Amino acid sequence: MSLDQPLAPLPQEGLGFASAWPVRAGDVDPYNRLRSDAVARYLQDIAWEELHGSSLHRTDPSWIVRRTVIDVVRPILWPDRVHLLRWCSAMSSRWTNMRVRITSENGGLIETEGFWININESTNMPTRISDEGMTYLSRTTAEHRLRWRPWLTDATPPESDTDLPFPVRATDIDQFNHVNNAVYWQAVEHYLVDFPKLVAGPHRAVIEYIAPVLSRQHISVRSRYEPGDRTGHPVLRLWFVVGGTTTTAVRLGPLST
Repeated sequence: MSLDQPLAPLPQEGLGFASAWPVRAGDVDPYNRLRSDAVARYLQDIAWEELHGSSLHRTDPSWIVRRTVIDVVRPILWPDRVHLLRWCSAMSSRWTNMRVRITSENGGLIETEGFWININESTNMPTRISDEGMTYLSRTTAEHRLRWRPWLTDATPPESDTDLPFPVRATDIDQFNHVNNAVYWQAVEHYLVDFPKLVAGPHRAVIEYIAPVLSRQHISVRSRYEPGDRTGHPVLRLWFVVGGTTTTAVRLGPLST
């Protein structure tokens, strides 16, 4: 799969893990649009629900996300209620692509995909998914040769006076002592204040986590806005940098149809 390809469909109706909840006022921007950082939290929440609603909490309890794709087909606006459906669309022995479809009762639609890595709690290194876990995840996919290929390969721009400091708060740190993956989307939302047209229509946002950021480390965000990239569409690119090392990359632009 590549940057512009559509996400994998649900193989059969009735499959997947489902949940639902109301959109809260703290999840939306001043125009009542469901923010991307809220979507990222929703993806964590349904992953946690599925983990503890299945045997995975016993056999394969620890996962980290390497990439998240968020396709906003039709925006979700508050007040509304969302319904989430999660399924595995591809896998290998140590990682999976997990799709989540978010629909709302008022007609919103957000399609997402996450590249999740099964890790060993003692070493924090990728580890083999258990046989029981493989059986559970295989219910919705026949693709068992998933490989990691980065989508965001543009070089990080040099340091400049437009770099934005992004302070890490104590509440941003997760149980692995890393900056929680949903926190990075707050910086994306900060930049979107200046580029509202990027989210005015269907759009795709991709984030890739290259290296973890620990508590007390200092993050700078470098940005590049292209009014028209090689496809002729506007694109926002962000790079999160710690001590000269790029830890995370983001690309946001129109959704290909």
